[in-house]
Amino acid sequence: MAVQKHYAGTQLRELRGRIGLTQKRFAERLGVSLPYLNQMENNNRPVSAGVVLALAREFGFDVTELTSGEEIRLASDMREALADPVLSGVQPPLSDLRMVAANAPSVARALLDLHAAYRRTQDRLASFDEALGRAGTTASPWEEVRDFFHYCDNYIDAIDRAAEQFARRAATEGQDAPEAAARALEARGITLREVAEAPLRRFDAENRSLTLSSRAPRATRRFQLLVQLALIEHRELIEATLDLGRFEIGTARDIARIGLANYFAGAALMPYGAFLDAAQVTRHDLELLAERFGASLEQVAHRLSTLQRPGARGVPFWFVRVDQAGTVTKRHSATQLQFARYGGACPLWNVHQAFETPTRWLRQLAETPDGVRYLSLARDISGGGGAWGAPVRRFAIGLGCEVKHARELVYADHMDLASAQAFEPVGISCRICERTNCHQRAVPPLEGRLKVDADLRQDLPYRLE
Repeated sequence: MAVQKHYAGTQLRELRGRIGLTQKRFAERLGVSLPYLNQMENNNRPVSAGVVLALAREFGFDVTELTSGEEIRLASDMREALADPVLSGVQPPLSDLRMVAANAPSVARALLDLHAAYRRTQDRLASFDEALGRAGTTASPWEEVRDFFHYCDNYIDAIDRAAEQFARRAATEGQDAPEAAARALEARGITLREVAEAPLRRFDAENRSLTLSSRAPRATRRFQLLVQLALIEHRELIEATLDLGRFEIGTARDIARIGLANYFAGAALMPYGAFLDAAQVTRHDLELLAERFGASLEQVAHRLSTLQRPGARGVPFWFVRVDQAGTVTKRHSATQLQFARYGGACPLWNVHQAFETPTRWLRQLAETPDGVRYLSLARDISGGGGAWGAPVRRFAIGLGCEVKHARELVYADHMDLASAQAFEPVGISCRICERTNCHQRAVPPLEGRLKVDADLRQDLPYRLE
């Protein structure tokens, strides 16, 4: 059997740059000649077994990175980008992509940057109709934060890995992440209390006390313990990540700080590797996952939308949460689908029907105007206020993926995925929806001519041409 050759020029150059060695000195430490090192760094020669051993011995280099390094991630990312419908028909073989990633990584990154710019342009077009309604106002800090997570594909690698490491250490001590968080906070001299009339979470830095609401569900209390731990023990990591966001609105950074702490909490409660494995084994059964990880259905659905780690991606999901008025209060997407940035989502999505069927999962096969088909799940997640007379916050969540991934979900069983008639026509926002025969259309599209006939009244008081 042929031995697989590993070209690792990018990793060698990055390692040498991190430790600040010249090529000559680096070659000496590896026990090779300068020309040989130069050839390896330029991917003209593979990394030999002797060099691999020297990397581990001299620099503590994790040699597994040679088989799951940047060129593999780049090739995978390029393959995903080239699968975009706008590039239909352009599908170079994986071997060609690996060659580009290994020998011309800057070209690969340029391609990915170009595709990301295209996606951002599409997003701006999708939000143009809402911008018309906000003319003359300043941008929302909440939207700036949502954009930050969106353009990171809703995956923050450094935070995610730090949370996973924390959970792994906790497991070696026979604890789960929330238990370890409680012990870590107490070790810092912080008193933990649960009080019925308390807000969801209150940290008093001066008195060194953390108070949680005893009326909150157990999953929520566990989650909030991890949020506070992130804000205290991982503040430097969070602040460094915030620096990358370059937020323009002052309060956006404060909102994003909470968002990153929440991200840490979700990633520690549901560590990436263990959660991805469990999701695949259970075929993404949200209730089984919630029970296994001591999380809420919303937390599980949100976590599923973040499984975008390079080299270990899960099913690309979109995730939304809406209130009874149809306003989107949370939205994340690792798919082409982007829900309305402001206001309500298309009323034809099943997420709006979930309030009518509490405790039941609704399934829907949907097709958007661009011809992409999805499996959409929806469920009401409203809960009691914890006491008689306490206000109840009512929400429904939606989770979905492209139909090509549907067989990986238990919810797709017994659904006719092959029938075009099984898919309902849905949209994103009326102003950018091109469909001319939608009975639920609220306003005309931005583009398209209207014909108004006073003597003809159908579902709409106008016709689109």
